[in-house]
Amino acid sequence: MNDVMNQELDSVIRQVQEGNTQAYAFIVRNFQNQIFAYCWRLLGNRQEAEDAVQDILVKAFENIHMYKPKVSFSSWLYKVAYHHCLNLIRRKKLQQRFTFGLLQKDLTSRSAAQEVESRLFSEPLSKALAKLTLEERNLLVLRIFQEKPFAEIAEILDKKEENVKKKFARTKIKLKGMMIAWEEENQCVSYKHLMKTKV
Repeated sequence: MNDVMNQELDSVIRQVQEGNTQAYAFIVRNFQNQIFAYCWRLLGNRQEAEDAVQDILVKAFENIHMYKPKVSFSSWLYKVAYHHCLNLIRRKKLQQRFTFGLLQKDLTSRSAAQEVESRLFSEPLSKALAKLTLEERNLLVLRIFQEKPFAEIAEILDKKEENVKKKFARTKIKLKGMMIAWEEENQCVSYKHLMKTKV
């Protein structure tokens, strides 16, 4: 956001904190799309991301009185979003322990959202992102897809900026290695398939 937009946002936040609930629509309009993209990347499911955005924006509204301009509002909102997604993922993993049969079925049938994502982003990248830890994936999503500066990412993650930079560099190397390995394996499989079918 530019300076004018930031000033308008600060004014809107004060209005909402003072009881003008209708002013919150400005925040929804300006953040819902980017928060949705962020949640979709972390959760890997469009419907879950859509539901998460609604819950996050409601949660942010309910707790906006706790926001203090010591950090940017964007950092504060992304922190709310991250912890919400983290809880969803933990809950999902717990549920999957008791529904292993259903999980196996889900893994073999790709959702429409997964098909769209695989077309929007290269398959090696999607496969590699899925193998990263949530913390690593979150860091890459914030830096690469959300284009957040390291200073803001540090605020979101409650970490020192220098540590965030080092973690990002290590994660990027790890991701690149995964993508290269996937491409080499895929080329090998394709070659073997070609040799088998060659007349």
